[in-house]
Amino acid sequence: MRTAFLTLFMTAAVLAQGGSIPAPPDVAAPPADATKLPSGLATKVIKPGTAKDRPTKDDIVTVHYTGWKADGTMFDSSVAVKTPRSFGVSRVIAGFSEGLQLMVVGETRRLWIPESLAYKGQREPKGMLVFDVELLGIPSRAPADVKSAPADAIKTASGLAYKVLQPGINAKHPRANSQVTVHYTGWTTDGKMFDSSVVQGRPATFSLDGVIPGWTEGLQLMAEGGKTRFWIPAKLAYEGQPSRPQGMLVFDVELIKIE
Repeated sequence: MRTAFLTLFMTAAVLAQGGSIPAPPDVAAPPADATKLPSGLATKVIKPGTAKDRPTKDDIVTVHYTGWKADGTMFDSSVAVKTPRSFGVSRVIAGFSEGLQLMVVGETRRLWIPESLAYKGQREPKGMLVFDVELLGIPSRAPADVKSAPADAIKTASGLAYKVLQPGINAKHPRANSQVTVHYTGWTTDGKMFDSSVVQGRPATFSLDGVIPGWTEGLQLMAEGGKTRFWIPAKLAYEGQPSRPQGMLVFDVELIKIE
């Protein structure tokens, strides 16, 4: 992911799909109640988060954001196009990266980023930039129960374990040969993320008869619109495929659509 995601190249698409989002009244300069940091970054919490974890420079985050120039001109917005963005904290402009590391999941924060922490006057947009950022998640972070399925997980005869994180919106379940569209993130039991459609920024579509057995079985237990965590034993994963992650694998899967 390049730092270019925060540039004017989004403007045409944003205006076409969602229109311009009005700038906050304090876009021209940080207000007196903003916190000013030694780097020159100024921030203000707009909505507190409920979590405790903060991303580090090595994490990948999922956010909604809108950016304005100091004159109130919006130049980019994931909110306007209704598509959250995922990227590495260290792969964006310095002020955005610093601000993210102050946040917790669920929080919305306003950032006043001086030009020295943005594009240094070398490219558009120039000058101070203002962002409203909502930290939706840290997909690179493994869940606390990644090492083993908790007591309240449901275990099937095959050895698959699962826990519903979000119920589906209807009673429609896929079949063993259904084509589905999902968002997912996978970790090994030592907490290392090895694959994620969330991080890639686009859902995956595939047939259930063409994936690992744990997915074929597990997705059939899900309802459309639901989100489930799966603990897939090695025999239902990539056993015998040394080029793929080995041992038990843990996946968070959101079933977006049954095609």
